[in-house]
Formats: sequence, structure tokens, C-alpha cells
Amino acid sequence: MKAFLLATTMLVGLSVPATAFAQEAAPSDQTEATEDQGLGEIVVTAQRREESLQRAAVAVTAVGGEDLVNAGITETANLGRLVPSLVVQPTGGTTSFFLRGVGTNSQNSFAENAVAFNFNGIYVGRPTAPAGVFYDLERVEVVKGPQGTLYGRNATGGAINVIPKKPVLGTFGGEGFFEYGNYDSKKSVVALNIPIGDTVALRLAGQVVDRDGYISDGYDDDKGEAFRASLLIEPSDRWSMLLVADYYNQGGKGPGAVLLPEARYTVPALEDRVSISDPRARTAIRQLASGIFAPPFCGGAGNFVNSGCVALPGTDGFLDNEFIGVSATITGDMGFGTLTVVPAYRRSDVNVLTYVPGFAGTIRDVAEQSSLEVRLASNEDQRLRYVVGLFYFGENQETENFFRQGNISTTRFTPRLSTESVAAFGQLTFDITDTLRLVAGGRYTREDKKQLTSVASGGLPGPINPPLSAPFTGDLSFEKFTWKAGLEWDAGPQSLVYANVATGFKSGGFFVAQPPNNTFAPETLTAYTIGAKNRFFDNKLQLNIEAFYWDYNDQQITFVGGVRTAGGIFAQGSTTVNAGKSRIYGAEFEARFAPSRNDLFSLNVQYLSGKYDSLITANFSPTGAPVTTGCRTLGSRLANPGVNGARFYDIDCSGRPTVNSPEWALNLGYERTFELTDQLNLIFGARGNIESSRFMNSNFRPEERQGSFAMADAYATLEDRGGWNITAFINNITDEEVLARAGTRPILDFPVGTLRPPRTYGVRFGFNF
Repeated sequence: MKAFLLATTMLVGLSVPATAFAQEAAPSDQTEATEDQGLGEIVVTAQRREESLQRAAVAVTAVGGEDLVNAGITETANLGRLVPSLVVQPTGGTTSFFLRGVGTNSQNSFAENAVAFNFNGIYVGRPTAPAGVFYDLERVEVVKGPQGTLYGRNATGGAINVIPKKPVLGTFGGEGFFEYGNYDSKKSVVALNIPIGDTVALRLAGQVVDRDGYISDGYDDDKGEAFRASLLIEPSDRWSMLLVADYYNQGGKGPGAVLLPEARYTVPALEDRVSISDPRARTAIRQLASGIFAPPFCGGAGNFVNSGCVALPGTDGFLDNEFIGVSATITGDMGFGTLTVVPAYRRSDVNVLTYVPGFAGTIRDVAEQSSLEVRLASNEDQRLRYVVGLFYFGENQETENFFRQGNISTTRFTPRLSTESVAAFGQLTFDITDTLRLVAGGRYTREDKKQLTSVASGGLPGPINPPLSAPFTGDLSFEKFTWKAGLEWDAGPQSLVYANVATGFKSGGFFVAQPPNNTFAPETLTAYTIGAKNRFFDNKLQLNIEAFYWDYNDQQITFVGGVRTAGGIFAQGSTTVNAGKSRIYGAEFEARFAPSRNDLFSLNVQYLSGKYDSLITANFSPTGAPVTTGCRTLGSRLANPGVNGARFYDIDCSGRPTVNSPEWALNLGYERTFELTDQLNLIFGARGNIESSRFMNSNFRPEERQGSFAMADAYATLEDRGGWNITAFINNITDEEVLARAGTRPILDFPVGTLRPPRTYGVRFGFNF
């Protein structure tokens, strides 16, 4: 709380001199800075309308397409390197997002993220689907805090907006690059803009990526082909239509895992990046298993692995995924306002075999989603401005998940899930004075979910692979009104101070278990925010700060628990419960400084304090052995009396820090341009990322904690203004081993983790015409 109060005091202090400093800045009617006047403007659409990033009264990190290329980002998992408040976790065939400590561990096909992912203005529902879009981009916007008014579903923690480049009328041109680096990394991106008459333009873009794995046995590779076609039709200056179709084919072995060090046995060193399927890791697992008691049907003491009750990870993991999408954005000037209609369809076809949890998981998931958003935005030149709209989202999934730990435990389930979500929303802005505005908005959401699911849980001493149960059904409905209210004050021509209260909502759902105890309730978040955005000294210096306090209630926590099977017996499975509440507060400070047109300094610092006020879970042990945890064990009880020795362990993690919440996160960078000739520039750049420690999941096992770390990247570019450039780059210069994910392999109870990329380097040749 001290940090929150300190940050609030700083905000008040900034707002006072901001008025005086701003008088030295450009005149108030100047909306864009030229190259010689320091920092240029960045236009964002974080509030569903185009506006300057500095005039948006919300915390947004905008990363330009060129910065994404320089950072070597071609997949969602690496985006967190450029946004200190964002943590991205790859989990086999899914991706989990955490913003300022709010997120969801996506472990199977039932999962939904608490941070909304949007591509080209389209909400993407499946955590398997945010892939293959990171090329030919205008920018990526990360909007922080609950977006329960202007955005669609599941934006409790914020939203990620990926915005591709659009066709340009009347211009023929192209751009792209070819890149080669270590790990035999080959990457190419090509885009072509084709005018078709005066009112139509076509943009074609494609990407091919082929890189070997970062860990032994070839896992953590990146292989895929993507293509996008965008057609802009603009018959007049009042109406336009943008049609976009995209396709991505993802292959390779997919994410991998490594053994994490612990006291019971010796594992390969993390710096060697030895896969859990590598013979060295398999030997270590056998060594651990040899000292663990196994029941008689698993061969007795020390024979978990030898008997086949526990299967070792394999080398045959793969990804075979296809994603397609089509959408239209129709925009019309109605005279009194702008009408926007956005219909869209997306399909993801996922086929994955992964060993990321430490055992085999096969996921077959076909999901089709349709959405429609209609918005009407008033003209900007009036005292009362508004955005109102309607939203529809429908999704159907057909899925088979099969998780195999060995002969002692297999779980198979085939959910048929359908979701329908409808919403009406609006946000008003009223000018109280020329410099003071009132903002108020609300959103009513109704969501209906249905399932038809069959399950089969097997394992010795019973059948290993029993037949699927008779299907059971489920129907859930949720209604919620979320809202936002705030004030915005122009403290000077180049200074904005804002304060607001906003709420977020994520609907409840199902997890894999026989009814009736197979559902969880919605979660809600209320955020209190105060911030300031400022430009000083003729746009050369930018100072932004935001302080926030969040109340997070009925938080949805996913962990390895006990699920009731068709025979009424509890077995191990992924469980989601409303485990309690947490409070999160902190502050984020951003500075950019361009002392000359050839120098740019940047700094982003976030302080985050999160704590679970209440977090109690019932963890499941199929053998009855104690559950390893960093929390307090309240006691245990038999799960299946008279059947087997499985036990529930009640774990109390109240008072522990929220997961994926580093207390401090810092990004800094510097870029220097040397003008060699009238045509040639030499650009040197470097960026660093420093973060304090964090726990990776809600069990708080000490081995699953990522310690403090620092990473740095550098690049040098020779740029010809005629249209070509050559870049040499190196990322993670010191070759740090940093966890992206951590979890516990059940039965043998050892920790496994997924690592962020190691040191990578290469050369990139770019062109444009």
C-alpha cells in the first residue's frame, strides 16, 4: 500500500509542473510531432477509436511492427520480453496470458484466458488459436486492466490487440526480409501492396519460419507457413470495407520441457537445456523412481517406471495445426457519427502430442467461432460523445483430450462444447469544461454454455483404458453488468491526468468431471486507477505514470485435483475452482527521451504487489503420498475409502503472492542513428529486461519459482534510404535460463519446466519499394 500511496503522490506532483512545462511545448493545435521535434505520435485503437497514445486515458503498451521484427518475435510466447507487465506461458497446445498477476493456467480444451486476445479487431476465443499472426504488423497493443465495457469476453486482466498492416490506395509497393540465424533458423516475410483502380487496393503477405529446437531432442522448435490477404474497398470518403483472410499451418515438435533441480535426485544442468525425453533425463527419472514405494500391482518398491505404471516422456511429440479466419470491417460516415460493422469467422484445427506436463497428452480440438460487432461512434466535435454497440459471439468445439501418465493413470474425455455470448455496451464522454471530461460506460453480458461430454479414467489395479462413459450434459447461464466511471483532465496542452474505476468479468464454466460438482462460478475484478501522461521540452521527453489497486474476487484457480469419474471414483485431473480472492496494487512508470533526432532512450518500470487473501485447494494424490507444496497442509482424507489409497490434501496458500507477478519488472533501451551519407544510416540499438522473482503456479513449490534475472539484446542495422537494410542481431546475450512455465509431474512428484529462448543471433536482410 505504501508504494500505491507514493505513486499517487508522484502523480499529483507531476500534474502541477506539467502545466508549466507544457507551455514551452508545441502550440495546442499541433497534434503531430515531426522528426526534428523529438518523439512522434503513436496512434492506437485501444478504446475502439483512433487516438494518440498520449491522449488515451488507459495504460497501453504499443509495440510497432519494426520493433517486433528486431526482437525476433514470430510467436505469442516471446511477446512478454517487450511488455514488462505481461507473462506468456506455453502449455503444450495452449497459451496462457497473465497481465499484472491476472490470468489463467490453460491446461486443456475447457480453458479460457482471462486476458482477451484480439486479431484485427476480432476476439479469438481458444487459447490454442493465438498463433501465426506475428508478421506484417502495424503494431501490437497491450491494454492493461479490466476492459469490461468496450471489449468482448474474458478481458478481466486486459487485452492484447494484434493489428496487421492494411492496404494503401493508389500505391504499388512491397516490403519484407530474409533472416538466418543459429539453431538453423530460417525466416522470411514478404508483403505486396497492389492498387486496383482508384478505390480498391489488395495487400498480400506471407511468412515462412523453420527453426530447430532450443532443447535436446528437437523440442522448442518453430515451423510454420502463414498467408494473409487484405482487400480494401473505398468507393467514397464516407464508406469503406476491409476484407481480411488469413491462414496458418503450424508444424514441428512443439514446446518441450526440462527437469528442474530438486534435493531428492540429480538432474541435468539447466544451462545444458536437456529435454525430459533425452536419455540423460530419463536416467535421472529412473533413479528417482527407484527410491519411491510403488504398490504391488506396480511391481512393489522402486518399480514405478520398470513396471510401466509410470511412463517416461517420449521423443515423438508433434504439432499439426491449422488456423483460418475471414472477416470484414465495414465503416460508414452517417453524418452524425460513424457506423462500424465487423462480422468474422475463425476455425482452429489442433492436433497435438505434447510431453510438457511431464507425461503424454494428446489434444484433438476443432473449434469454430462466429462473431459480429456493431458500433456507432458519435462525431468528435461535440460536447457529449459516445460509443454504443452490440456484440455476438458463438463457438462450437469438438474435442478429444487423452492424458497418459502410464498404466497407473489414464484420462480421456471428449467434450462437445458450445458457447453463446451476447452483449450491449456503451461509453459516454462529456466535456464538463474545455479541459475536464467525465467518462462513464457500461456493458450487459449474457453468456450460455452447454456441454455433452464422455469421460474415461483408468489405471491399475483396474482397466488401464476403459471405454468412454455414457455422455453427460451440462447447461450454464451467466449475466453480468460491468461498468466504468472516471474523470480526465487536460493539465496542459501536452499533459493528461485521469482517474477511473472499472470492473471486469469472466464467466464460469465446466471442468472434466461427472456432475454435479463439475462447474465453477464467474470471477470479477474491480480496478481503481489514477494516471498521468505528459510530454515536455518540444516533445523530446515523455513521462507517463499509472497507479492501480485491484480487488479480485471469486478467482478461478486451475490445479491438479480430484475429479469424479463415471464409476463414482475420484481420479487425478485438472480442476478449476473459485478459490478465493486477492488484492493487487502497484504502479507503472514509462519514460521516453529523444534529445536529438538520432537518439532515443526508453524506460519502463513496474512495481507489483499481489497477495491471495484467501486460497484453499484440495489437491489430489492418487497413491496417497503427501503432496509437495510451499503452502500449509491443513490435513488429508481418503478420496476413495475401501477402494484405493488415494487421498485429498487440503492446502492453504492464503497470504502467498499471486502467481506470475514479479514485484519489479524493468525494460530499458537505447537506439542511436549515425548518418553516414545522404543515403546511408548506421543504427545501433540495445534493450534490457530485468525482473524480480515470481512463482509459476498456485502450488508455490520452491523448485517452481523463477528467480530474479536480467536479459539483454543488441542489434546493428545498415540502412539505405533507397529501400534496403542489413541487420545483425543477438538476443539474450548472456544466455540466461529463464522459466516460461513450471509444474509438477504427478505420481513421482517431480517438477518440470519450459524455458524461454537461449542466446540467439543472426543476420537479416530487409527491403522495401
